[in-house]
Amino acid sequence: MLDRRALLAAGLAVPGLALAQTPAPAPAWPSEEERLRTDWPFLQRYAAENAADKTLPAERRRVVFIGDSITQGWRDSHPAFFADNGFLGRGIGGQVTAQMLVRFWPDVVALKPAAVHILAGVNDIAQNAGPYDPAATQADLQAMTALAQASGIAVILSTILPVAEFPWKPGLGPTAKVRTLNAWLRAYAAERGAVVADYTRVLDDGAGGMKPGLAYDGVHPTREGYAVMEPVALAAIAQALA
Repeated sequence: MLDRRALLAAGLAVPGLALAQTPAPAPAWPSEEERLRTDWPFLQRYAAENAADKTLPAERRRVVFIGDSITQGWRDSHPAFFADNGFLGRGIGGQVTAQMLVRFWPDVVALKPAAVHILAGVNDIAQNAGPYDPAATQADLQAMTALAQASGIAVILSTILPVAEFPWKPGLGPTAKVRTLNAWLRAYAAERGAVVADYTRVLDDGAGGMKPGLAYDGVHPTREGYAVMEPVALAAIAQALA
């Protein structure tokens, strides 16, 4: 006689027998090596969320935050900040601006937010995808800004967070490069009528690094770090949407 649970597992209906449903497993992403060959910008990462989120009421997708691990970690560490304010997080760890530009349409524009918060460029400086080319990074940020503004989306350009050293790639001397890119960001935002979310003033230790306790590795904010960033983000968004 066949076991009734075995029949159920095989997909056959068995009257009177109900089993607890197990949660659906998390998506099985390809290995990083495979993904870099087949989906370099990682469009697959938010494809399912985008399909669902584009149907949300406008107030629940007011602002899309696009970025790298700093943005990803922000949503992971404080999801209520995003959910309660109608923000969507579209951060992917390790990404450079060129990858974000490729996914900017599906991950931002297609969602039709009122504004986009762009926090990008530190991994370009860290040479995650090859030698740092300031002109190329600036061009990527310009293209994202132009795409957003042409689509009626207000732009918030975030300053690069302070960093004295990359623990995964020491010796690059990022501090001066961060300051130079931030100076360009401020000038470009003024030129384009974008708003700057200036996190430097609340995070910088005065020497170009992060204040003690605000980053767990000198680069990625702790929960306390995000807590001091959030009022800056909210003020910038309010200004952009005024």
